[in-house]
Amino acid sequence: MRPLRLDIAGFTVFREPATLDLTGADLFALVGPTGSGKSTLLDAICFALYGTVPRSGKRGGVGGVLGPSAAEARVRLVFESGGQRYVASRVVRRVGKAGAPQTKHAGLERLHPDFDLSTLDSGLDAEQLGDVLAGSPSEMDAAVEKAVGLPYEQFVTCVILPQGAFAEFLHASPASRQQILVNLLGLGVYDDVRERAAKVASDATARLEVIDQQLTHGVPTDEALAEQQDRLDRLCRLAAEVDAALPALALAETAARDSAEALRAAEDQLRTIGAVTAPADTAAHGARSRDALEAVARVDAEVAGAEAAELALLRERDTAGDPAGLAKLLDAYERADEIPAEIDRHAAALTLAVAAHAAASSTVEESARALAGAEAARDAARTEELAAALRGHLRVGDDCPVCLRAVEEVPGVPENVRLTAAERDVATARGGHESALRRHRDTDREEAAARTTLDEARSRLERATAWFVGKPDRVEVAASLAAAHDLAKRLDAAGTELRALRRHRLTCGNELDAARTALQRAWAGYDRVRDGLSVLGPPAADREDLAGSWTALADWAADRATALRAARDEASEAARGAAGALTGARSAIDALFAAADAPRTGNPVRDAAVAVERASAVLANLTEARERAARLREQRDGHQRDATVAKALAQHLNANNFKRWLLAEALDQLVDGASALLMELSSGQYELGHDKGEFYVVDHHDAEQQRAVRTLSGGETFQASLALALALSDRLAGMSSNATTLGSIILDEGFGTLDGATLDMVAATLENLAARGDRLVGVVTHVPALAERIPVRYEVRKDARSAYVERVA
Repeated sequence: MRPLRLDIAGFTVFREPATLDLTGADLFALVGPTGSGKSTLLDAICFALYGTVPRSGKRGGVGGVLGPSAAEARVRLVFESGGQRYVASRVVRRVGKAGAPQTKHAGLERLHPDFDLSTLDSGLDAEQLGDVLAGSPSEMDAAVEKAVGLPYEQFVTCVILPQGAFAEFLHASPASRQQILVNLLGLGVYDDVRERAAKVASDATARLEVIDQQLTHGVPTDEALAEQQDRLDRLCRLAAEVDAALPALALAETAARDSAEALRAAEDQLRTIGAVTAPADTAAHGARSRDALEAVARVDAEVAGAEAAELALLRERDTAGDPAGLAKLLDAYERADEIPAEIDRHAAALTLAVAAHAAASSTVEESARALAGAEAARDAARTEELAAALRGHLRVGDDCPVCLRAVEEVPGVPENVRLTAAERDVATARGGHESALRRHRDTDREEAAARTTLDEARSRLERATAWFVGKPDRVEVAASLAAAHDLAKRLDAAGTELRALRRHRLTCGNELDAARTALQRAWAGYDRVRDGLSVLGPPAADREDLAGSWTALADWAADRATALRAARDEASEAARGAAGALTGARSAIDALFAAADAPRTGNPVRDAAVAVERASAVLANLTEARERAARLREQRDGHQRDATVAKALAQHLNANNFKRWLLAEALDQLVDGASALLMELSSGQYELGHDKGEFYVVDHHDAEQQRAVRTLSGGETFQASLALALALSDRLAGMSSNATTLGSIILDEGFGTLDGATLDMVAATLENLAARGDRLVGVVTHVPALAERIPVRYEVRKDARSAYVERVA
């Protein structure tokens, strides 16, 4: 697996879109300050493939994928594996009110060979780019593992070694390390071969059992074949004999059919002609039609007379006066008679109103005088109270404030009871005066209204008197109105009589239509009967006499029936003879079938052909059974050989020592390569070995002591892990032709713990590994001495907004 291009946006610290283009790079370094986002790019590669961020510590968790202010994260990885190019993409969005991150898209597609990667510069839209291999998170694991060749746990152990997981292969348990090697070396193919061989053996055994069961049913003998051939010959002769007997049978069937048809025709004619009988009500139809026609003529004359009488009354009404106008004029006379009495009532009301107004005027004058007296009394009381108020401050000998003379004696100060009473009297008098004024105004309006009403009544009397001038008097109008009412009554009676006559005319017309319809139906019945006898030559009908026509037809039918009975007897005798001949022909054919021992169901030709076909099929089945048995014996021998070989192969591959030996050989080669690298990295101090699947180191600086790898220091562990990882990547392709190809190795840990000489050794080893051109080697470091040795460098930097990646060398 070799990554070619990584596009991210909104992924942790990379809030802005960023692209890591590794196309054409064999050895590269990600450089930048601590915390700038170098390891985040490796996290993005793992997340695009497996949906997991290695440093999160939780498989499948997406909680740390989104940046704090990002609503969406998009990751797209283009990689090459097994000669094919793929693109893996994932989209994570915040959903719900809580804004919890959730994977909204996950997909894996296989790109077409001529796909141009530069077209991806347009953005990170989740558009289809190739053949879809997975379209949901649940489908991604199997599809990615098939394309890459490794599950997640082994991917982060052998390809991308993130921080904290660099030494996992070194410290893995023997079982875990064995499974990793099985996947990397493709040793699972032997399990597949063993299972395939076991299945082939099982299938061959099952086929053997089926063939044995088929062979136990027996194989047809030569006698059975000869017997069936003899039966087929007899049935073929039967078919020829049936063909020879068919002409006589056909003639007999034709004669029997013709004679039976002639008999049926004679009997049908006899039944038809025997049913000719005149209906009982034939004579009544003509009488009914005549009576109905006479009734219609009478009522038409009566209707014409009633219409003439009504027309005369209408003309008389046109010359008479208008009843509505006469009634209106008479009503005007009656209303005019009421006006003088109305004038008298209004005159009396005016007199009363004048008197009331005069009384109200007197009351106003009296209340005005009473109010003036009350106000004078109140003013006098007020003056007296003012004087009393002045006296309250006077002393004998003071100047009087009114007359300016010396006061010789100060009068006593009275109480102010008189002023209060005077003010109440003024209020009472004022209220009475205002009430009198209101009453005076009311009576004034009432007097004016009564005078206006009286004037209007006198004016109406004058207009009515002038209106009657030149009009008929009351008596003449009443007489004309009475005559108009009498004419209206006579006209109404004439209309009622005319309507009754017209209804009677409608009834008579309906009866005439019904009588004519009944007569037409009677003639239709006659015509049906006569038309049914047309082939026998019935007599012609008299269309003016229904009863006579029926009598003539019935007499003719009686005479004709005698001749038809004689013809029926002759046809019956001929039919019996033809039926006997048909029975003899059929019996002859039945005897042929009985002699050949063949079933007889219906058509003799079809029965003979079916018998021949069935006998031929039985003979063919017997012959095929003989041939099939021979083929089954040949197949049984082949299945027996397949089962023997497949069982032997499955037993050989089932031995545990075989796979254990292959893994031991692979581990020996891996440890040999890693040990040589570790000797160089540790300046000859350490050599790597293994025993029963466990790694150990030989310390040449400590009397060749063997130590468990877990006793190494951090720097020493990094050296051993690096040696093992590089050896794994370097020697894997030569270990097995079917092995998974580790097209990449990316290291993200520990270079700061190496001294200068070891660092040079690591750089040279990485350069040699990448120089072969068959894999991508990458390091994540902030050690300048190592970064400068690597030809392709990508600088990762971060500001307050986002992290960015840029190729700088």
